[in-house]
Amino acid sequence: MQRTPPPPPLAHSVCPVFALVLPPPLHSFLSTMPAAASASTAPTKGSVIWVDGCFDMMHFGHANAMRQARALGTQLIVGVHSDEDIAHHKGPTVMQERERYEAVRGCKWVDRVVEASPYVTELEVVEAEGADWVAHGDDITSSADGRDTYWRVKEAGKYIEFKRTEGVSTTDLVGRMLLCTREHFTKPVDDDQESILGMSSLAATQLQDFAAASCGIPATRVSHYRPKSKTISPLFPEGGPAPGARIVLVSGAFDLFHVGHIRFLERARALGDYLVVAVQDDQTVNRIKGNNMPIMNLYERTLGVLSCRFVDEVIIGAPYSVDDVVLEHFKDVGGVAVVAHGQTDTIPDVDGSDPYATARERGIFQRVLAPAGKDAIDVELSAVTSEDVIRRIINRRSVYEERNRRKDQKAAVEEQLLSAQNQS
Repeated sequence: MQRTPPPPPLAHSVCPVFALVLPPPLHSFLSTMPAAASASTAPTKGSVIWVDGCFDMMHFGHANAMRQARALGTQLIVGVHSDEDIAHHKGPTVMQERERYEAVRGCKWVDRVVEASPYVTELEVVEAEGADWVAHGDDITSSADGRDTYWRVKEAGKYIEFKRTEGVSTTDLVGRMLLCTREHFTKPVDDDQESILGMSSLAATQLQDFAAASCGIPATRVSHYRPKSKTISPLFPEGGPAPGARIVLVSGAFDLFHVGHIRFLERARALGDYLVVAVQDDQTVNRIKGNNMPIMNLYERTLGVLSCRFVDEVIIGAPYSVDDVVLEHFKDVGGVAVVAHGQTDTIPDVDGSDPYATARERGIFQRVLAPAGKDAIDVELSAVTSEDVIRRIINRRSVYEERNRRKDQKAAVEEQLLSAQNQS
């Protein structure tokens, strides 16, 4: 079948850095752009959905895109672009392609990952992988020459949209690191349940969406640590350990939730049948790590953990030291069998005490290390830390500042594209 030629490229001048496009006149280009599929041609039961993207520093906005896309069909295939392709169309990535591939594989709504998928979505690739529809958020992604990267799929009537997640982007996270801001912190977690994360109704809905059972994926139970009363209360109680389950507990910040965390959680989960992740609040993390850490606030970090396929339960706002309150919370279901810590050094609490002292006294503390003899790539992925990610950005500060500036210019073009398409 002869392919229809592409829409004309935008009349533009290309920026010398990263080949990004400066805002041009759009009218001739926009008139050729097809819209998303109508409701009458929406996916049917049994459809296989395709989503693609960079997924750099994968965050809850990416995970929410996958959750929404997965709900449109019965299987989700995710194409992840290569470093080279992204550098040409968008600029340098923070995370290397292998790290991005594995971060996407760790998402519980993803059935399969296609590595090095083309930046401009090719219908032939999508169909060869067995997908019926291509889904994307209700914004526009443009290529280096200013074209909508989904124009071919839209032309074929195979494009559908879901709601883009507002309030988070890789660019924003990079900006937080470069500017050393703390404005993203949530207020301290209190005993009042309504104060958890300083939750807006939108935040509460997103948290519940991430925790709920959907698409054949079991629920992830969510509890709230109450610091004043020293109790733990259910927030979203669906799920829980089966009778006799071997419970494994880990505790941490899980900032910039990345492949190093995912590798650790996978190995911790293998120590038992049910994995509980205690996520520390912003003030606790900052007290231990200083500067403007954490880069992601408690709400954002919790959503990252909830998106992970290896996690069965999350405790929000846990203290730095794993105390009796956390451990005794599970006594009615057999108790915690293992308290696991990864291969990073243990940092003492502010009073100099060992945060795992109680677990050591009970004889349930265990280090989780990358298995000896594993391939070099696996060892390298397992060793990634949040501090590594921050250092990458700080060490190339000028590059990422320029990338963020160029992205703002590119976003202006994409906003005009979207506005014109919505009016057509």
